Amino acid sequence: MNREKQLVKNTAIITIGKIGTQFVSFFLLPLYTKLLSTEEYGIVDLLNTYITLLVPIVTLQIEQSLFRYLIDYREDENGKKKIITTVILSVIVQCLIYLGIYIIIGRFIQNEYKYFLATNVVACIFSSIMLQISRGLGDNLTYTKGTFISAISIILFNILFIVGFNMGAYGMIISSLISNLLSATYIFIKKKVIKYIDIKTLNLKKLKEMYKYSVPLIPNAISWWVVNASDRTIITTVLGTSANGIYSAANKFSNLFIVFYNIFNITWTEAAAVHINDQDKEEFFSKIINTSFRIFSCIGLLIIAIMPFLFNILINEKFGEAYYQIPILMLSTLFNIVVGLFSVVYVAKKLTKEIAKTSIISAMINIISNMLLIRYIGLYAASISTVIAYFVMAITRYFDIKKYIKIKISKKLILSITIIMILLFITYYYNNIYMNFIMLFVTMIYSIIVNRDLIKIIKPVLQKVKIKFQKGER
Repeated sequence: MNREKQLVKNTAIITIGKIGTQFVSFFLLPLYTKLLSTEEYGIVDLLNTYITLLVPIVTLQIEQSLFRYLIDYREDENGKKKIITTVILSVIVQCLIYLGIYIIIGRFIQNEYKYFLATNVVACIFSSIMLQISRGLGDNLTYTKGTFISAISIILFNILFIVGFNMGAYGMIISSLISNLLSATYIFIKKKVIKYIDIKTLNLKKLKEMYKYSVPLIPNAISWWVVNASDRTIITTVLGTSANGIYSAANKFSNLFIVFYNIFNITWTEAAAVHINDQDKEEFFSKIINTSFRIFSCIGLLIIAIMPFLFNILINEKFGEAYYQIPILMLSTLFNIVVGLFSVVYVAKKLTKEIAKTSIISAMINIISNMLLIRYIGLYAASISTVIAYFVMAITRYFDIKKYIKIKISKKLILSITIIMILLFITYYYNNIYMNFIMLFVTMIYSIIVNRDLIKIIKPVLQKVKIKFQKGER
């Protein structure tokens, strides 16, 4: 199987495991909001937000090094033992230090849920470590099953604890804890991780090398965590909580869009690391980036095109102003995807410091432009500043990666997508039903034409993936 088909196959495997649970979780949202008070739901959201912040700080992003370095040792059993043993022992020490500090600080925190933050962070860390081991060893099927177990178990336990036992926020927090533990346990047993743990193979020199790779990724994670938090903070401070609710509703659609890319990015990062030293790497990278840009641009265009028909069905009229933010946020997400497509070059070349530099600069641009514009153009400031930040980052990384690999981007493709995007924006905001229908039809035809080569190879690959799942093969 050639590299392109392998990439499609791996993406299909992971997609099958993730999409179904994403939709189930989405449709259960009304149940959660009905049975939980706004305070309880807010607490759960806040805890998850802090977990997202704390995990990369506690682990120093070593799980990212684990994945990247395992790729280099797939044919070396001793090498795999050295990497896995070193990382797991290091993470155990890091978690013990974290728990020790947390117990001391926890004495001064008056919150009934505070210790769940400690336990859930640790559970999330070990789930992430096991998932990255599976990815690093090249077993995307087990990785997918692990994420599926995590997602489906949290849904089932949420229903049990919230509906059955009426446990409220406690139920959701405990469900998250159990789901991460189940996922980690499954992969630990399935991949027989215990056979890779040998204290004699602990290598502090290798650990130092891996930290050199992973630590620069921490500012990157924190920068975008701060951006997401700052957008909402600025909106709430200047425009009020109602405006923040509208902005959050508008973001639901761009968030759904980025889910599709994040699935692809898992396999794209692996493929980039594996083939970064191929003789024809520039041709391979250029082909994948152009193909990916086509498909994700078209997904974004189609979401914008169909929104005039679905918005009033999906969103309550009191959130009507969110309609005008959606195309801008979709555009910012498209630039975010372009950033991701280029960023794998840094990961493959182990140049994570470059990721940190551009992320911090773009995060500052986002915050400053938001603060400067919000009093003049209101809610548009948040969405437009996000577009500016991601656009600057995309352009910066495009020219920067040319130092390592020359990517050729189709100018005709960019021009045609730009034209369709401009026409969509015009008809979207003019909001005439007949014009919207015509533009939806045009966008669908355009998407089929520009992606016709990809469509040809998807059907047979999906058939093979289906057979693989049925047989339970690796």
